[in-house]
Formats: sequence, C-alpha cells, structure tokens
Amino acid sequence: MAKPRSWTQIWPSIVGVCLLNFVLNFKIVAVADDTGSNSIVSEGDCKNTNYQIFLPPPYQNISSTICKPVWHSYELRYTKTGDTTTIILSAPYTVGWVGIGFSRDGMMAGSSAMVGWINKHGHAKVKQFYLRGRRQSEVIIDKGELPLNTVPAAVATNGAEIYIAFQLQTTIPFGKQPILLAFSTKHPLNHHLSKHVDKTAIIFDFSSGSTGPVSNGLIHIRKSHGIVGIIGWGLILPVGAIIARYFRYKDPLWFYLHSVIQFVGFSFGLGTVLLGLQLYRNMHVHIPAHRGIGIFVLVLSILQILAFFLRPDKDSKYRNIWNLYHGWFGRMALFFAALNIVLGMRAAGAGNDWKAGYGFLLSIVLVAVIVLEVLAYLKRSEKRSLPQTFQMDPVGEANFPTNLAKG
Repeated sequence: MAKPRSWTQIWPSIVGVCLLNFVLNFKIVAVADDTGSNSIVSEGDCKNTNYQIFLPPPYQNISSTICKPVWHSYELRYTKTGDTTTIILSAPYTVGWVGIGFSRDGMMAGSSAMVGWINKHGHAKVKQFYLRGRRQSEVIIDKGELPLNTVPAAVATNGAEIYIAFQLQTTIPFGKQPILLAFSTKHPLNHHLSKHVDKTAIIFDFSSGSTGPVSNGLIHIRKSHGIVGIIGWGLILPVGAIIARYFRYKDPLWFYLHSVIQFVGFSFGLGTVLLGLQLYRNMHVHIPAHRGIGIFVLVLSILQILAFFLRPDKDSKYRNIWNLYHGWFGRMALFFAALNIVLGMRAAGAGNDWKAGYGFLLSIVLVAVIVLEVLAYLKRSEKRSLPQTFQMDPVGEANFPTNLAKG
C-alpha cells in the first residue's frame, strides 16, 4: 500500500501549478502615449515659414509637409513619397549645434542622430553620429543606423532659426518612433560634439503626426524591469544557492529554505522577463544580446524547477548525475544572470546610482561566498587532521579468549 504524501512533498507541485497558470493567463497590456491624439496635423500647426527659399533642392521642391511643434520652439516637418521619407527639423539657433536622434527605447545609448551647426567661419555642417554610449568618446561621427539615401543632408539658417533636412529610404512604414532632441551652445571641436545644454525624449507618430513625451508608464516599466531583475537574479537566487552549498548541516531546514527561496527567486525572474516583453511590445526595444541571454537564463531556471520535481532518492544510482546537473546548471544561470544585468544597465544607459547599487550588492554576495568557502575548507581540513582516539575491531573479526575455565 502506498504511503500518503506529506504536505512538504505536495506544496512544490501546488506552487508549480500556480506559476504555470500565471504564465498562461498573463496578458501584455499596451501602454498608450500621454496625448491620446490620433489627428492629422498640417502646416497650419507650425509657424508660417517659407523654407523653400533657403533650403537647397530637393527640399525646396517639397510641396506639402505635415508639421508638428515638438519641444519649446522646435518644429518637426515630414512628408513621405514612395519609400522616401523627408524630415525637416527647425529650432532656435545662435551658436553651437542642434541634433535629432532616433532611438529604439527613448535612451541616448544605441541611438543614431543627425546633427547640424554653423561653424565659426559661417560654413554649414550636418553629420550623422552614432551614440554608442554616454561618454564623448563614444559619440562616433559618420556612423549610425539611419537609412539615409543618396540625397545629401542639408542645414541652413533663416533668421534666428536653424533647419536640418535629410531623407530616409525605407520600405518599412514609420509608426510611433522615440525621438531625441538636444542642443548645445558650443561649437563642435574637430567634429567632436560638446555636451548638450538640454535634451528631451518624445514619441512621434509618423503615421498621424501626433506627439507626446515618452510615457511615464513605459519609464516605470523599464525601471521595474531592472529592479525586479536585480532583486530576483542578483539577490534572491544567489542567497538560495549559498544556503544549499554551505548550510547542509542544518538538515532538513536548509532544504526547505533553499526550495522556498529559489521558487520566490524564479517568480521574480519570470516577472523580469514578462516586463521585458512589455517593453519590447510597446517600445520595440531591440537589444539582441540582452534579450537572448535573458531567455537563456529563463530556460535554465525552468530546467532547475523541473529538476526539483524529478529529484531521485538519495540511494538512487542516478543521484550523483542529478547533483552534477543541478549544481552546474544553477551556477551557469547565476553567472549569465549577473552578466545580463550588467548588459541591461549598459543598454539602458543606467546612471551611477544603478551601477553603484548593483556593484555593492554583487560585492556583498561575492565576499560572503569567499568567506563561507574558506570556512568550509578549514572545517574539512580540521576533520581530516583529527587523530583517531581508539582502534575499533572490524565487525565479525573480534578475538575472544577461548580457554576460559568452565564452571
């Protein structure tokens, strides 16, 4: 007759079923932009400027554009003919440079920008820059991902305004696009951009002309994605692994703690992935390395959960193989999770507070592992060096006197 299973054997199955139900019923909620506007805008929404008289062809030959005020006195005009999209940005100008960037996620890092200025000799300059990072050395001239066609970009001034015009060649229609706008009052030095005085990020809908700031909801999701990932993969799961390696002498308490903590950590990791899917859906964030490693770590985590339910008995001949599999897959998951956290912060252009916070957390975990590993090694060495207090005869080979006098 089979023995009834105790609650300690049943609760992991209940947790697993709940998690599976959560995943299957999770619905990604689209975040609307703040304006909620879908109206078509025309030239009447902008200042009445005859830019055809100072821009070179073909920009002066454009008959009509859709125009929208986007930031302060900045105005963005565009028109689409076949696969060609013509974009003209106007902005207040005295000296320095003005730029418009195209981003995947509303962040500077990884974006491409068109920057225009009038140099000290009165010559107009316009260049594409690839913004690989936040440092000046990571702003690379004549590089970028914008699909510029063969028509040269143009820059010109009209009164106290500067106009930057360029054409993009793409078969994919523009939709809602994160746009970066920035300016500086200092001229570029040898084509090296000075630090911007001010900047903003907006979402411009090229299909309708509507515009609005990057949604606070998207910013909140992006922050939550980072925080939940750091807590789950950077703190909870490493703590569970530490308990399993260094506190086995507290049997069976270590096992229950390890199981509960890892299930909680897995839930946080799963939440991180779901938040990442929301960002990808709403902002079209394309970071292949970060996304690929995140999916890989999630797969490793799921395999660890399956390993828990398929754990053989201690006396099983497969137990050693299971121990190796469970241990090394867990180490791989933690290593790639830490790597992915760093990649995610770099892709998002995280500030020093994020870097310092995760660096401190990672340092605490590593120091704890080193200290516990040293203590465990010393304890094992001490056990090996202890002398035996007395010699025991092997069972079945005891020598008893046989010549005892019989009464």
